[in-house]
Amino acid sequence: MSESLFIAKIEYSCHKKEELFNKSKTKYAIRSMFAGAFLTLSTAAGVIAADVMNGLVPGTGRFVFPFIFAWGLIYILFLNAELTTSNMMYLTAGTFLKKINWKKALLILLYCTFFNLVGALFIAFLFNQTSAFSHLTSNGFLAGIAEHKLSRPSQLVIFEGIIANIFVNIAILSYLLLKNSTAKIWIVISAIYMFVFLTNEHLAANFASFSLVAVNKIATQIEVFNLSNILRHFSITFLANWIGGGLLIGLSYAFLNRDEDTYTD
Repeated sequence: MSESLFIAKIEYSCHKKEELFNKSKTKYAIRSMFAGAFLTLSTAAGVIAADVMNGLVPGTGRFVFPFIFAWGLIYILFLNAELTTSNMMYLTAGTFLKKINWKKALLILLYCTFFNLVGALFIAFLFNQTSAFSHLTSNGFLAGIAEHKLSRPSQLVIFEGIIANIFVNIAILSYLLLKNSTAKIWIVISAIYMFVFLTNEHLAANFASFSLVAVNKIATQIEVFNLSNILRHFSITFLANWIGGGLLIGLSYAFLNRDEDTYTD
């Protein structure tokens, strides 16, 4: 007989998140801002590297960018930042297992989402004061990301978003269950690399890339980059990410481990 490590981790995480949220919404907001900031840091470095690589060997930027971007999630995990798309898994599983009230879970998720965006915008503003970002063009890798994503119809965004957060929460779940730090790093990189390479839709990743565009001169040169289209994209991606990470990973693993004492995770 073995106790489910998954359930123990979910219970601890939900308790930790709820306690911090109740005790200090300022501290919870800062941890959420760090998550958005860390992904924006790795996104910014990644798009510059992609432009450099594409200048040397056209097409290679797409292979380089996902690897650099993936380190942003590693920073989030090791530095205890609060990420909306992983919270979709934690809080959905926690609600199903009765470790947290669904109303509180939803409030925490929405609060985290908002401050992920605030953190992304803050770092994006700082990056756009640097020399690396003073030379961005509408033909560059960053502009290409924004234009490609914002040109997608809503139905496609739904499926891209579901797939993205399946990958992300495979990384999160593996990080929870593995003990070796090196193994944690490489399994996170593998899952994140895949969804980024496939250009799937991940809300916090889009916060990062869209924020970097929004405060740069290239924003006015991308026809589909407008507030109504961005809000459409964000709202659909949020729902799709919740389906992928919250239902298909979080709820499924909560169901698989509830009332089990032999075949557990």
